[in-house]
Formats: sequence, C-alpha cells, structure tokens
Amino acid sequence: MSRRPRAILVGAPGAGKTSTGRALASRLGVEFRDTDTDIEAAAGKPIPEIFLDDGEEHFRALERAAVAGAVSDFDGVLALGGGAILAEETRAALAHHQVVHLVVSLGEAVKRVGLNSGRPLLEINPRATLKFLLDQRLPLYESVATITVETDGRTPDEVAEEIQALLKP
Repeated sequence: MSRRPRAILVGAPGAGKTSTGRALASRLGVEFRDTDTDIEAAAGKPIPEIFLDDGEEHFRALERAAVAGAVSDFDGVLALGGGAILAEETRAALAHHQVVHLVVSLGEAVKRVGLNSGRPLLEINPRATLKFLLDQRLPLYESVATITVETDGRTPDEVAEEIQALLKP
C-alpha cells in the first residue's frame, strides 16, 4: 500500500513552511518532514556548503530526488524547499496531493529570513533577490496549490489551524 503526505507545504523563503509544518503535524498527530533536512543528510553537509562545493545544479538534483522519495513514501506533513517547485518533474509529482501554498509578502519575508541568513541564493543583495524569487516563483506555487493561506502577521499555529480546517480527510 502506498503512502502519501497528509499535506505538502510550499512557499517562498520566510513563508513559514517549517514552523507551520511542525505546528500542523502536531495538530494532525502525524510526523513532520522537511526535504531540506533530507538533502543535508544525503549530502552529509549543510545546504550552503552544497551550493559552494558542488553548485546549484547538484543541489537541485538532490532536491528533486528528496522530493520524489518523500512524496512517495511519507504520510505526514511535508515541507519543500522554496525552489523545489522550479523542477517540472517535482510539480508533476505534486499532482493529486493536498498542496498548501503559504503566501508571504516581501516585507514579511525579509523580516523572517533576515538579510544575513546563510541562505545561498540570498547572499548578494538579499532584498532584491528575494523580490525576484517571489515574482519568479509565485505562478509556480499557485499552479501546484490546492489550498492557499496568507501568513503575514500570523503565528504558525494560527496558520496551521486554518490549514487543518481546509484539508480534506
């Protein structure tokens, strides 16, 4: 019997995927899993080092594999890295799942992520880069989402409560 995530969270850096994911998993009584953690475990080093040592292309390959594995063998709440939806095969793998797009404004994302966060894609001119990422990825998040929830000015538990109410059994 195949397993499938109860909910898959997508969104920009700073949207609250990890904190909301943990809160939602707790509410649902299931495990929480973050594909970024899976990638670091597979590579044996933190994501910034993967980018530095091996490049973004290698990181994205690890990311595609992590998402494919988690989507097919995990039945809790799954959080994807902000750029995971860039891969067409990842977007295809999300079809027929409950995918929650956590929406965050640029101002709120900057506050949450900080301007010196150790996130490889935000190293140079973080505010402008974050704006570019939000603009570039928004249509992709929207294309895979079955549920969309605003996160600005809300705690992870408040967001998780709304998601729980919107999830199909």
